[in-house]
Amino acid sequence: MIDTWQTETFTRLETKLSSVIGKATPFEKLKINTVGDLLMHLPRRYMDGTELSELSTLTPGEEVAVVAEVLDARAYNLDSGPGYSARKPRLEATITDRKGRLKLAFFGKPPLIMHWQRVLQPGARGIFAGKVREFNGALQLAHPDFVIIDENGAVIAGAKRNADLAKVTGTKLLGLYPQTAKLPTWSIAATMGLALDFLDDVEDPLPPSLRLEAGVIGLADAYRAVHRPTAKAEAADGRRRLQFDEAFALQLAMARRRADARSHGSTPRPRRADGLLEAFDERLPYRLTDGQTEVSDVIMDELSRPYPMQRLLQGEVGSGKTVVALRSMLAVIDAGGQAALLAPTEVLAAQHFQTITKLLGDLGHGGGLLAGAAGGTEVALITGSMSAAQKREAMLRAASGDAGIVIGTHALLGERIQFADLGLVVIDEQHRFGVEQRAALTAKAELRPHVLVLTATPIPRSVAMTVFGDLEVSTLTEVPAGRADVSTVLVDAKAKPAWVDRAWQRVVEEVGAGRQSFIVCARISADTKPARTGEDLPTPEDAEPAIAAEDLYAELTAGPLKDLRVGLLHGQQPADQKDETMRSFAAGDLDVLVSTTVIEVGVDVPNASVMVICDADRFGISQLHQLRGRIGRGEHPGVCLLLTRTPPDTTARERLSAVAATRDGFELAQIDLEQRREGDVLGASQSGVRSSLRLLRVLDDRDLIEQARELAERELAKDPELSRPGLADLVAQVERRAAGDWLDRT
Repeated sequence: MIDTWQTETFTRLETKLSSVIGKATPFEKLKINTVGDLLMHLPRRYMDGTELSELSTLTPGEEVAVVAEVLDARAYNLDSGPGYSARKPRLEATITDRKGRLKLAFFGKPPLIMHWQRVLQPGARGIFAGKVREFNGALQLAHPDFVIIDENGAVIAGAKRNADLAKVTGTKLLGLYPQTAKLPTWSIAATMGLALDFLDDVEDPLPPSLRLEAGVIGLADAYRAVHRPTAKAEAADGRRRLQFDEAFALQLAMARRRADARSHGSTPRPRRADGLLEAFDERLPYRLTDGQTEVSDVIMDELSRPYPMQRLLQGEVGSGKTVVALRSMLAVIDAGGQAALLAPTEVLAAQHFQTITKLLGDLGHGGGLLAGAAGGTEVALITGSMSAAQKREAMLRAASGDAGIVIGTHALLGERIQFADLGLVVIDEQHRFGVEQRAALTAKAELRPHVLVLTATPIPRSVAMTVFGDLEVSTLTEVPAGRADVSTVLVDAKAKPAWVDRAWQRVVEEVGAGRQSFIVCARISADTKPARTGEDLPTPEDAEPAIAAEDLYAELTAGPLKDLRVGLLHGQQPADQKDETMRSFAAGDLDVLVSTTVIEVGVDVPNASVMVICDADRFGISQLHQLRGRIGRGEHPGVCLLLTRTPPDTTARERLSAVAATRDGFELAQIDLEQRREGDVLGASQSGVRSSLRLLRVLDDRDLIEQARELAERELAKDPELSRPGLADLVAQVERRAAGDWLDRT
């Protein structure tokens, strides 16, 4: 953790806000804790005091500030006298943008009402700020703050309590900030002046030559341009500098991580002939795809180098990533090392254990290190729910080297887990882990092990550069031979309930043909909340509760599926019960599995041909794509039924229609990016860097990110030690936030 900074600039930016403005409590809700946090809290848009606002764009519940003209102002109940509580004095005014109208309502004692009426003369122009509400079928601002302005936007009248609003309207453009009820936009703007003054005259952390090449203005000028602009073009220049800083700092930190990894020694693990890998390849019942062969060759080359491989392997659902990873592990074992596979859940860890032992056959028994084809190698599983005796035995096999492959969950990160010679770390579903968690595992080797990261979530290049910038990226797009097609059908369960009955009938038909089915629910029981998808999807307040897995299981086993063998699987069950249910389904002892999203990744049942996803609107695009990937993994064509009760012409229905229209994961990832903030597309804190980018949008700012990456690599090549204090502090700030974010999560 950084306690001191090399530059005065970062010392001031990282100063606690409370020490500059006094009490900073209202800002905590906006996650603003430092001067730098405040200065990076940019206006959503700018309001020109000389232009009227569009009143037609207002919606109930939003906090707004609008420029409008007064149409009329009428006082009521001024002579109510004592006991006037039932007839409070009030002022009702109407403002207009010359097209639409908005009501204002003020309450107070008669003298105050009369004063407001005098100020709000018909034809007067003002800035009115407050929360939009609906009253008697019309939109209204109740007791708004306001100031009256002249034709140039200068304040000419207003209440003393609106002093902050008056202050910030001194310039032509008024920035409208994301705000809270207790911290209105004009109070934020007024406080911003203190932060700008506090940062005055500090040195720019970027060298002049770099600023010139990037085409950006100075940092202090940029802050003033975005918070006190005189023209929108000036604000745009300021914003671009701050966006560049965010991109450049992130890319410089990533470039430093890549360079740091290369600077550490790693035991070369060159491919050897006549070993486990060759024996495994000879027993494969199918040929590797061209993509698998190409990626494997790249990995084998990198494993043979004296510095650690840092590679991300992304591939479509069913593209064969597991086989590529297993071949890499066997190559390392042939070269005398061990491999560890880290999975995000116990169900997935157990599934990997079963899949790998099945693929290895008798090669997965005995032999230890340097096993060769004759002896094979043991595979060990370590999870948190194992008994002490089971865990102790697996740990001994890992520490002795008898287990060439060790598979586990976060339990592998524990201090007590030791390896004889850890040569390769394979991390599945990287978005569930942070950089620091990777480091905790790689630190278990004397020399840094090679690292291979797997993800089935398709990642556009712009996201990969930003989120996985410390890794080289390989992509598998082909699906191995023998995989069947999967069709996806959207079912409107509310408008066409008969189609839901048909869905259960289809399940019965598939089982009758000797196949199996998944039924997925968004929550476990009526008492539990819907499962978090990691995608922050909004749910309408009037939406019907999501169907619970336990309730649906009871309903189906007593009704349409009563003659079938149906199992129930969810995350709150004991681990041994979950494992037994999953084993029974995989073995064909169950026809149907009613489940939550615990089957989202890794579950491999080639005989499953139907999936029914209830309340599909509760899931995001990438999760639906992952779930759908559990069927069609064998020779039988699959069908995925997306059941929803959401009305047409909603964003949720658009999402579902997109999933139904294509199986191209990269196309879906692009749609996902366009619909949601890209910071959450892969889940929280994928890289150890805050996942929600402050200013960058990876779709819109791809060129800027690529420019920043190129300049970052060039600057690091010129100055590998980052001897320039400003650049060193940029990287330190990124790493500090990454470490802090990881500590918060753990």
